[in-house]
Amino acid sequence: MTKGPERPGEPSRPRVVTDEPLAHVTEDDRPHLLREHLEAVGQWAASLAPREDLRAPALATGRWHDLGKYTRDFQIRIRKENGFEAHLEKEGALERDHSTAGALWALGRDRRLLPLALAIAGHHAGLPDLAQFKERLGRKEKQALLADARARCDVPALLEGPLGFAPDVLLQLEPRQLELWTRMLFSVLCDADFLDTEAFFDASRSAAREVPVSLPRLAERLRAFLEEMQRGAPDTEVNSVRREVLAAAVEAASQRPGVFSLTVPTGGGKTLTSMAFALEHARTHGLRRVIVAIPYTSIIEQSAEAYRQAFQGLEHAVIEHHSAVDPGRETALNRVASENWDAPVIVTTTVQLLESLFANRPSACRKLHRVARSVIVLDEAQTLPPSLLAPILDGLGALVKDYGSSVVICTATQPALSRRPDFQEGLPEAREIVPASVRAFERLRRVRVRWPAPGRKLPYAELADAVAAERDVLAVVHLRDDARRLCELVNARLGHQETLHLSALMCPEHRSKVLADIKARKRRGEPVRLVATQLVEAGVDLDFAVVFRGLGGLDSLAQAAGRCNREGLLEGLGELRVYEPETQPPRGVPRAAQDVTRGLLEQSPDLDLFAPESFQQYFERLYATRRLDEKGIQSLREKLHFAEVARAFKLVEDDWSASVVVPYGDCEPLLEALRERGPSRERLRALQRFTVTVPRKLREAWLARELARLAAETVAYLGPEHEPAYHERFGLLLDRVGIFDPEFLIPG
Repeated sequence: MTKGPERPGEPSRPRVVTDEPLAHVTEDDRPHLLREHLEAVGQWAASLAPREDLRAPALATGRWHDLGKYTRDFQIRIRKENGFEAHLEKEGALERDHSTAGALWALGRDRRLLPLALAIAGHHAGLPDLAQFKERLGRKEKQALLADARARCDVPALLEGPLGFAPDVLLQLEPRQLELWTRMLFSVLCDADFLDTEAFFDASRSAAREVPVSLPRLAERLRAFLEEMQRGAPDTEVNSVRREVLAAAVEAASQRPGVFSLTVPTGGGKTLTSMAFALEHARTHGLRRVIVAIPYTSIIEQSAEAYRQAFQGLEHAVIEHHSAVDPGRETALNRVASENWDAPVIVTTTVQLLESLFANRPSACRKLHRVARSVIVLDEAQTLPPSLLAPILDGLGALVKDYGSSVVICTATQPALSRRPDFQEGLPEAREIVPASVRAFERLRRVRVRWPAPGRKLPYAELADAVAAERDVLAVVHLRDDARRLCELVNARLGHQETLHLSALMCPEHRSKVLADIKARKRRGEPVRLVATQLVEAGVDLDFAVVFRGLGGLDSLAQAAGRCNREGLLEGLGELRVYEPETQPPRGVPRAAQDVTRGLLEQSPDLDLFAPESFQQYFERLYATRRLDEKGIQSLREKLHFAEVARAFKLVEDDWSASVVVPYGDCEPLLEALRERGPSRERLRALQRFTVTVPRKLREAWLARELARLAAETVAYLGPEHEPAYHERFGLLLDRVGIFDPEFLIPG
């Protein structure tokens, strides 16, 4: 081996001896030959293609994607720098640009190969806007990159081989069809590139991806689990309805793929019923996986745990993928650490699912092709933001129509998402899984609703008196600050600190501990008073005799009612007491939804909260008040403006939030592992249990003042010196970050 130049203070190190062009090289000088990488990525991309007309384009795209690495400058640099990061492109650094050459080559072969060129050009920095892409290709120095790369290419067959498809087929696609086709091609290229790179750098990690569990086996295990549950369940009306709903779901699974609705009252068992339908439907029709998308990170753990219990012994078949601690910085480790959803069952956030459709970053898009030919369960689908409804429904409809997926709209409060004369943006009409003859809502009516007196706001002092007077009660408020304030007021009434609290300022590990405490208290027959934000309203398995809920959207009120007499164990009905709070809900949809509900109450003071027609009317009015494509995303998609679409599509309104790991429980060893060994899917997943979402500007200010730090340049965290800012009841106290524990200020 030859030796490179010595660095001051470092021993000299050997350099790679081979003269063959390299794609990557490890720190111990093991070479990854470029010709091998290009061929492997091409073959892998073709095998991942979700439909036949993508296979040959994927093969060509994979073979051309790193053509620019043949240039003299790149080969000199990779030998000089060596290491894991040497192949990464950097903004504005011409000598690191190895994606443009392949894009130019694709267009040189045929101008109709624009989608291939876009995918190649974006495989590091992200899918570009078409106008920016054309400007980039027009620069003379870029043309020189192609000339140099082509001259040095050691395998002409990679360049000159037959395309294997007629480029004319791309001209037959409608603009938004072409946009999604390009995204799918980009997805298989990125996944194939990441997988081959991962296999080279860490063969053990690549091997660990294998999940030897089939969907039919999971379906059998779930069926056995549910049968065992039913044998041990008391003979109540609730359990009778659950059995009938499950039977209807299994029977409906044989229907052809498409759009389905699963309309089940809260407490009707929809978490496992929807999975039973999805697995049986996938097994029957040869679909590849089940993807459960849930709107709130706060409730994913509970659903994932329910699935793990059901699949006991096969738990590794379930991937729990949040958005909270995804790697954002472009590093080689982050690229291979991002999820690609190569598992039979994915439990994720709605953000993650829809980001796959509208993002442009490689790490976010690499999983999109796995969504094709899958069963997509949209849990709590009523939470889809109206301002983005047109592109969301169009994207989901395309997955059904063009990529063989089925979509299950799963909720107790069905939104009006089907296409109709005044709602052309809608999905094809959904087939309801549970027949009307089951009469699930009528039979599971377990709650009496007390509506507020018109125009009278209830002061929190009075609400605290009412909560303190009950033994088994949940109070739901609009805002985090309100939850803390009301909890303190109730405690003051009782004279001791027994009132429990739940909000998103508590990390998932902390919330799980509180939920376990609630259930333990109930088993012991102790009083349970809980004050919470609306995070408890969807999927959280809680059951109270009385629920107080601030006036809001009709769907939110119904979800709150689902925490009342959930199991039907009270002798009479539980009570949902709706009140007009002192404070307003957040601006935007929550406030508009409150106004729509108030209007319905003015029209019908005895409004039936549980009637499906009430929700049809509510959602039609709500959607009529909103622009369903507020950012003009559909037009941007037709123009192939991928970067603009990614910037415009923000599922969380105002894009205000960011996550930070908090000093709670056993998070420090996990952070230490991240610092020492870098990001991986496993380490990032573990840290998700200790994250809290805060205003993005606040987190950036903490980082700037070095109150928060970055672990492995990936995850923002508050160190153990900030433990006083994390309250055992209320979670992260934002105003106390920076007030250090004195022992951390003592030298030594």
